[in-house]
Amino acid sequence: MHTPPRHGWARRRWLQAMAGAAAGVWLAGCAPPPPPLRLGSIVFSGYEPVFMARALGWLDPAQVRLVELYSNTDALRALAAGQIEAAQLTLDEFLSGRAGGVDLRVIAVLDESLGADAVIARPGLRDPHLPAGRRIAVEEGAVGAVMLSAFLKAHDLPPSAVQTVSVALAHNLEHFREGAADLFVTAEPWASQLEALGGVRVFDSTAIPGRIVDVMVARADALEHHAPALQALVAAHFRAVQLLHQQPERAAELMAARLQLAPAEVPAALKGLNQPEAAASRRMLQPDGELLRHIKTLEQVMVQDGLLKAASVHDTLFDTRFHPTAP
Repeated sequence: MHTPPRHGWARRRWLQAMAGAAAGVWLAGCAPPPPPLRLGSIVFSGYEPVFMARALGWLDPAQVRLVELYSNTDALRALAAGQIEAAQLTLDEFLSGRAGGVDLRVIAVLDESLGADAVIARPGLRDPHLPAGRRIAVEEGAVGAVMLSAFLKAHDLPPSAVQTVSVALAHNLEHFREGAADLFVTAEPWASQLEALGGVRVFDSTAIPGRIVDVMVARADALEHHAPALQALVAAHFRAVQLLHQQPERAAELMAARLQLAPAEVPAALKGLNQPEAAASRRMLQPDGELLRHIKTLEQVMVQDGLLKAASVHDTLFDTRFHPTAP
């Protein structure tokens, strides 16, 4: 025990020193918590599980903040600027982000398109399966380019054989009704809506398995700093995926408002999407796993089509530490 000195000036100095030491101990024990991890996402059925988790109270807002964005291009810009630490993207956008200088890692596989992306011909076309000379509506961006490239290659046609019309997916219905194009590169739920209007499905992503995959990614510099939040986020996502598989009607009710659909229409928005649970996602992300094979194939296509200059370094792509452990 330290005895305070008797003289006034010395006593004051001693008290100040003791107060400073006590304050230092208090501050060391009460360091402020880190700010919440920010996850950027657009409105898309494959990205909805985290929003379901938030609605069900499975995400602590002090730990994880969901940031709603207009496009995945906006998400890539926000990642590059450090305005968000994580995002939900397509696999080709993940590769584009890394090529642009942002060190990103895949921390979970969200879904694989097995028919959810399609090319739909408007009704009444003669030989709708033949694209040569047609006007093809396609949204600008990597997924549209990948789908269009695969469709044309299936017919041994160069891009110059068709005329492209830039149409956002959200405006497919109105442009389809107006006859703005002959063929539409689209995705669910718009694909089913175009078919309900008489459209003819002439190509879809079942022909290119593994080419269109959605993933959850994080900046490499956030992996350590936000490790507890990333673990909570990934666990909440897979908990919601399990709910979606086991209680689809309840999940549809939770997803309907954000998707701007009636609950009965939500299953169509999920049509053709394979949404893996945690164990399957972890297997896909193994060093010799399925996703790396998909990436190597996708990179070849993107390099050939001018969407990438070169392939990635493959040993720093994935991080599985945030997956829930098997029971």
